Amino acid sequence: MKRNIFFLSIILLLLATVITLIVFIFRDQSEPHELTLYGNVDVRQVDIGFRVAGQIKQLLFEEGDAVKQGDLLATLNPSPYDEQLREAIAISEAIKVNLNNAETLLQRRLELIEIGGVSQEDLDNTRTMRNQLLANLMQAEAAIQVAKDNMDYTTAFAPTDGIILTRIREPGTVVNPADPVYTLSISSPVWIRAFVDEPNLGAVYYGMRAEIHTDVRGGSVYTGQVGFISPVAEFTPKTVQSEELRTDLVYRLRIYADNPDRTLLQGMPVTVKLILK
Repeated sequence: MKRNIFFLSIILLLLATVITLIVFIFRDQSEPHELTLYGNVDVRQVDIGFRVAGQIKQLLFEEGDAVKQGDLLATLNPSPYDEQLREAIAISEAIKVNLNNAETLLQRRLELIEIGGVSQEDLDNTRTMRNQLLANLMQAEAAIQVAKDNMDYTTAFAPTDGIILTRIREPGTVVNPADPVYTLSISSPVWIRAFVDEPNLGAVYYGMRAEIHTDVRGGSVYTGQVGFISPVAEFTPKTVQSEELRTDLVYRLRIYADNPDRTLLQGMPVTVKLILK
């Protein structure tokens, strides 16, 4: 009897051990090691224009051309602004001549006032004229600076590395300030726009490591990290290809992606896998 009880105890112990191992294995397999999200490479563009009006003289790039930060993209005919600059300089020089004469006259009036050679009214009028010319000179120098700035604004440079997406105008076109002549697609840094639902929001944190997959067959797996988590919930955009209901509230994420081979293009749909701890 005791022998049967002993064997039964061993069998029960082994059975409990097996059940515990099965539960542990299945529980470990059921716990996800990554969070899969769907999104797109963020579309980021810059409209390139001039800060002054004028007639386009040159457009140096075509659609599809890659440009570097600081590259000269376009110029306006500078003639009107060159004339304004020369006029401002001439006015300034004329004021300087009059100011020198006024300074000399004031010094004479100051010497004569001590011996009664001129009246106090004459001295005050001379000093007022000198001060007025000083103010005119300051105004003329400011006009010179404005004219120089306008000359500089007849050129447009690339504010960042990118690709010319659209060439909007052609040489000879008269444009107003801020009228776009190019649309520049920003190539770096690459941002991924993805969305996470509220139940999984707590698992996402700044600096979280991400793997980025494209639909390109045999394409590379890119790395990145979470750089922005929106504090405001929104409805899932229609452009997001998600298996979840589009009516669910989600939070927008921005993942900063490494793009060494320049294959991640703006608007490209991607799958983002966030590596959970």
